[in-house]
Amino acid sequence: MSLSQALARYVRNTNYEDLPEDVVSFTKLCILDYFGSAFAGANKPPIQKIDEFVKEMGGEQQATAVTGGKTSVMNAALINGAASHIVELDDIHKASIIHAATVVVPAALSMAEWKKRSGKDFIAAVAIGYEVAYRIGEAVTPSHYYYWHNTATCGTFGAAAAAAKLLDLKEEQIIHAIGSAGTQAAGLWEFIEDGAMTKQMHPGKAAMNGVISAVLAKKGFTGAQKILEGNRGFFRAMSEQYDESKITDRLGEEFKIVENSFKIHASCRHTHHAMDLMIDLAKENPTFLQEVERITVKTYQVALDITDNNNPATQYASKFSLQFCTALALIKKQGGLGDFNEESLWDDRIRELMTKVEVKVDPEIDARYPNKWGAKVELELNNGEKIIKETDFPKGDPENPVTSNEILDKFSLLAKNLPEDSKKRIADRVLKLESLESVTKILEPKEKIFNR
Repeated sequence: MSLSQALARYVRNTNYEDLPEDVVSFTKLCILDYFGSAFAGANKPPIQKIDEFVKEMGGEQQATAVTGGKTSVMNAALINGAASHIVELDDIHKASIIHAATVVVPAALSMAEWKKRSGKDFIAAVAIGYEVAYRIGEAVTPSHYYYWHNTATCGTFGAAAAAAKLLDLKEEQIIHAIGSAGTQAAGLWEFIEDGAMTKQMHPGKAAMNGVISAVLAKKGFTGAQKILEGNRGFFRAMSEQYDESKITDRLGEEFKIVENSFKIHASCRHTHHAMDLMIDLAKENPTFLQEVERITVKTYQVALDITDNNNPATQYASKFSLQFCTALALIKKQGGLGDFNEESLWDDRIRELMTKVEVKVDPEIDARYPNKWGAKVELELNNGEKIIKETDFPKGDPENPVTSNEILDKFSLLAKNLPEDSKKRIADRVLKLESLESVTKILEPKEKIFNR
């Protein structure tokens, strides 16, 4: 049996009734967390540019965009995927290094709205999409991640799986959808060198391509049947090392969505371990700022590959600077959405403290990655004292979890541009999603929600 066939059989045969209660509850939190990030990003300039593009291109009014109004299913997936990624508060899975919500939920939401599928159908599609994305991501991590943005590449498969489930595709059709998804999988890390807006395109296009793959498969459009393990397939073309067994090991016996991590800092997840430690230290001793002589952050190599930037020149670049985030967290004792701005970017105190921050690889921490995204910080004080603090699990990991109430509070904060009654209505409907006959109810009445 090919890997695509194994995944297709799983997608076809897994239904809402197969999901344990804890998986259903957790999936709803993932969906709510998605909406918070999407609403927070909807008004950002890059997303407005995509929205303008979509309106210029036109399309049937099939699904709702978080920017307001309706557009085609694939265009809604594009906008809603891009919007949910830009504020850097979307969820993350350690082992696969994927922000699944930004690709799976937009594809599933637009498809479910178009086809008027139930809340139960939507929940199942999202859980299935996460499963497929995470398994493929785990198979190619970490070697794939150096050049390729896993959310964009592996996420495309998850989006296709979710869309395929909602279209009720047959097993053979799902295989073809997976094949078409794999041949469209792309997303290079080069954008990080200059902070290009391309990063927002990655989840948007992944969600959009997943929709395209499923819809075409429904029409009999064929895709490569061994797109993952084939001689010129995804694994060989895009990874130096890969593990095929990750695709099928305990497939159908567990649900990887519950391994998901939620972000509480508005920056790259690879900076969160150090930020957590700095915030703890600052709260323990408020006089540290006057006493710090040197800060050494020891972590895994991938964190440095993505976030070693001692002179960020834009707000967005600051979110990918381990030096900046470390200094920001020690000074502000937090790192939320409102803390990454122009004032912080050029704050003399932060800039001065950054000069004292050194980042380096710790072999032991590196060996534990990606199962543990750890860091050790060493503070040398001007009296010669050295303080060491370490963590394996940033806040929001399953091993260091946030509560349901914290997710609700986060949603309310991120969706601050929405009327209070709309925020409460959306949250209530998502948390009772299994009772909705149609997902169209989530974003109704639209005239109130999008009257910004």
